[in-house]
Parts: sequence; structure tokens; C-alpha cells
Amino acid sequence: MDYGTMLGDALDYVKTALIDNYMRWLILIIGSIIFPILMGYTLRIYRGARTPPETDDLVGLFVDGIKLFIVQLIWAIPVIIVGVIFMGSSAALLMSGSDAAAAAGAGGLFVGGLIMFVVAIIIALFATIAGVRFARTDSFGEAFNFRAILEHIGRIGWGSYIVALLIVIVVIGVVSTILGVIPILGWLLSIILAPAFSIFAARYITQIYDSVTAPN
Repeated sequence: MDYGTMLGDALDYVKTALIDNYMRWLILIIGSIIFPILMGYTLRIYRGARTPPETDDLVGLFVDGIKLFIVQLIWAIPVIIVGVIFMGSSAALLMSGSDAAAAAGAGGLFVGGLIMFVVAIIIALFATIAGVRFARTDSFGEAFNFRAILEHIGRIGWGSYIVALLIVIVVIGVVSTILGVIPILGWLLSIILAPAFSIFAARYITQIYDSVTAPN
């Protein structure tokens, strides 16, 4: 897997989508606030469009975004359950007024947070491919076809897949961190660049998905 080529392609895709079309950029900035619109645009990139999709069908984008949101929310249920179990009980102990209970609650928060983090990473590995699979099939059932998703990741190679995701996370994370330390202007730039981050990640993830033949 040529990570550099994939990053370059994703960057070119962002340029074509936004820099070469400022009206689309403006629409997607608004869409980052009305988040289903930007999620719908992400889903359309997942479908494998070689050129950036248009934004003339805002209702369709909104509906697609809601669908993708539902898929990702269902995948996140295990993380939510872990959070409710550990964080809820730990918070109750912290507010009990007892020093011993508070200490146990603090420990529970740490352990619960760690477990949530691990579960979230595992879920994200599957949910990423699930999102693209859903976009290609338009089937909620295929978004949770665990066997096919597992086989797809196996064809990519677990090592290559994890490294590929880490690269895009680091790239976006570094830029976001730099923007985060700039007072006021950084916050404004983060809003303006939100569509760019989403499109960049979506195109990159699409290339990961298409690096092998998808299982039936």
C-alpha cells in the first residue's frame, strides 16, 4: 500500500472539491454545522466518485448523512454501554461523600476510560469499513455484515490497514493541534477547514477500501 500516493491523491481531491469550487466549500462549511449534510457528502465520496460529488441536492445529502449517522451510532453502541456502566458507577462513588468511595470512583474512572478507549479503537477499525460498505450497497444489513467486513480487512492486511488509518489520524491531528493553539483565528480556521478534513479522510479511506476487491 503506497501511503504517500494515497495522501497525495486525497489532497488533490480536496483541492478539486473546495479550492476549485468556492461555492461548494461555502455550502459544506454550513454543512459542517448542519452535520448530516457533510456526512452525506462523505457517504457519496465513499461510493467511489472519482471526481468530487456535487452539492446541488442538499435534501439528498441530508438524508444520506442521517443514514450514515445511524450506521455509525449503532456501531458505537458497545462504547456507549461501556461508558454508561463504568463512568456512571464511578461518578456515583465520587459523589457519595466517602473518601474510600471517592478513591474507588477515581480508580473506576481511570479503568473505565481505558476500557472505553480500547473498545472505541476496536469498533472504529470495523466501523470505518462498514461505512464504506454501506455506501456501496445502500444496505443497513451489509453495514453490519461482520464476516464480510472482517474478510475485507484481512484482504487489506491488518498491519497495513492499521498503519494507513494511523497516518491519516496523525496528519489531521497535527493540523488540528496547530490550529487549536492559535487564539480565535485557529477556531475560525477549524470551522473553515472542517469540510477539507472530512473530504480528505473520506477520500483516503475510500482508497484503503478499494485497495482490494470487496467480499460479496
